[in-house]
Amino acid sequence: MHARAVAAMTTAFLGVALLTPLSHARAVQSGEDDGPAVIAHRGASGYAPENTLAAVDKAAELGIRWVENDVQRTRDGELVVLHDDNLRRTTDVEEVFPDRSPWKVKDFTAAEIARLDAGSWFGSRYAGARVPTLEQYLERVEHNHQKLLLELKNPQLYPGIEQQTLKVLANEGWLDRWHVADRLVVQSFSADSVRTVHELKPAVRTGVLGTPPVSDLPEYAEFADQINPSHGSLSMSYVSSVHAFTGPHGRPMEVFAWTVDDADTARRVAGYDVDGVISNQPDVVREAMDEDTDDAGGADGSRGGFTVGR
Repeated sequence: MHARAVAAMTTAFLGVALLTPLSHARAVQSGEDDGPAVIAHRGASGYAPENTLAAVDKAAELGIRWVENDVQRTRDGELVVLHDDNLRRTTDVEEVFPDRSPWKVKDFTAAEIARLDAGSWFGSRYAGARVPTLEQYLERVEHNHQKLLLELKNPQLYPGIEQQTLKVLANEGWLDRWHVADRLVVQSFSADSVRTVHELKPAVRTGVLGTPPVSDLPEYAEFADQINPSHGSLSMSYVSSVHAFTGPHGRPMEVFAWTVDDADTARRVAGYDVDGVISNQPDVVREAMDEDTDDAGGADGSRGGFTVGR
């Protein structure tokens, strides 16, 4: 094991700790001006149909820098952006292809999926929205100057999806030094899949979804930069434990919590000193955390409210 407890870094930070809280240093490192990053879950999915280009654009309209998405693979090998491995919940697949039960993504070609309406279920104004390919999604995120938290969904269903996803990212210009340093994280619930991404492209930042035991964190720190749990499973001590390890890129491991949609939960989770908050309603979360920062900040503008427990 090469993971190192952050205690070894304490002396180096001691001279500036009073002026620059560690949580703020991580926020600046992640490209955030102050406080945890706010990530639009499947785009701004509280306001537009999830994982569509409309949801990406809504996040941009709200001023949200980060968007999260999910990747599946079609029968003919195209990567598409969709949360479920089944097309029923968010498209009209049952109407268009009534005899194709159980309507799994892997059983349809990209051309067939492109025919589906992925917006009407959410609201009539989004009728005709399509399931985007990964290429289309990346182009829109790039156009909006946003950052991407990309989840490999159900990798066990799609052997080799890690290498294929990295190839698409490379083809779309997302593996250059600028993107991998500050604009891209690849995550999955499968630790094996995350490890594979790290081995194939060590420069890419990665995250493991879930709440692994603290005793397993030294192993995860070998190949994951983030541990990204459900907010309900979090505690201040767990976040501190994650922060105590150095990830594969020489930085303290981070925590992005999901899925937070109300102000009270946002303030509670931010108080744990997380590095990011994933939300269907990212503007609500951002406003709550901004208010908490204003209330907790001292006369010098320091972020007193977000340094609890560090």
